[in-house]
Amino acid sequence: MNLLELQRKFNEALTTPLSSAEGIRDRTVQGESMQELVEGIVKPNDRLSSVERLEIYSRSYWFRILSSLNEDFVGLRAVVGDRKFDALAEAYLSEKPSRSFTLRNLGSRLESWLRAHPQYTRPHEQLALDMVRLEWADIECFDAPEEPTLKLTEIQGLGDDPALRLQPHIQLLDLNFPVDNLLLHIREDNDEESDEASNTFSERRSRSRLKSVRKSKPRPTFVVAHRTDYLVYFKRVTPEAFRVLSTLRDGKTLSQAIDVAFHPSTLPDTKITELVQGWFADWAEWGWFSGNRR
Repeated sequence: MNLLELQRKFNEALTTPLSSAEGIRDRTVQGESMQELVEGIVKPNDRLSSVERLEIYSRSYWFRILSSLNEDFVGLRAVVGDRKFDALAEAYLSEKPSRSFTLRNLGSRLESWLRAHPQYTRPHEQLALDMVRLEWADIECFDAPEEPTLKLTEIQGLGDDPALRLQPHIQLLDLNFPVDNLLLHIREDNDEESDEASNTFSERRSRSRLKSVRKSKPRPTFVVAHRTDYLVYFKRVTPEAFRVLSTLRDGKTLSQAIDVAFHPSTLPDTKITELVQGWFADWAEWGWFSGNRR
């Protein structure tokens, strides 16, 4: 057995999901005897068998990645419930194991995986997908670089029809449900005191909010995730403002973005100009535009 084969066998044993008793399984995902596999690559010692030694690492691996995924997607857990989330997380990580040096990327493929496995989020598939998109955008926004900001006076000096660049951390989300407020409330509830009375009250309040959202009809919600002083914020915008930002991100000029956003529109040109000027004043103040040119 060469080194590569040894590494692959060890990885197979290590990443095989734990049993219901949180111990190592009798067989691998491929159906191979775990004991035979492990005894071929791990030596026993005077206290532990080969399987027992490997089990220590396997448990540590699974406890850590499951904990990390749970921390990153508390909103999804609240939407689908604890039991479904645990099953979802194990299935996802079994099929899409970590391929990165950092746990930060564990959820990078969760949205696409859930689209292919809707059984884990029924009957709230769309609500769950919206929540996953928002939570992953939060992660992306927090870690993305920040370029020099472009002030409003600098934008005004770029000519009549500039092509503006958004900051790399800006995340644009067209959602079907208002999960931005829901996620903030869930996080607030989780951050409250850990005494029993507080927990009970928080759980009841969270369930009440979830029931309200689940029963409501889909409501298009447009959210910009942005970062200021190492904190991520969610800002709702109008559909027209969202289209302006999306079109600018696609590399179009300001006039092209406004045409996309307000065509067709019954608003008079003076009102459109007033709206756009107000948006750009706010967006520039919040540092949404990059001073780096395309």
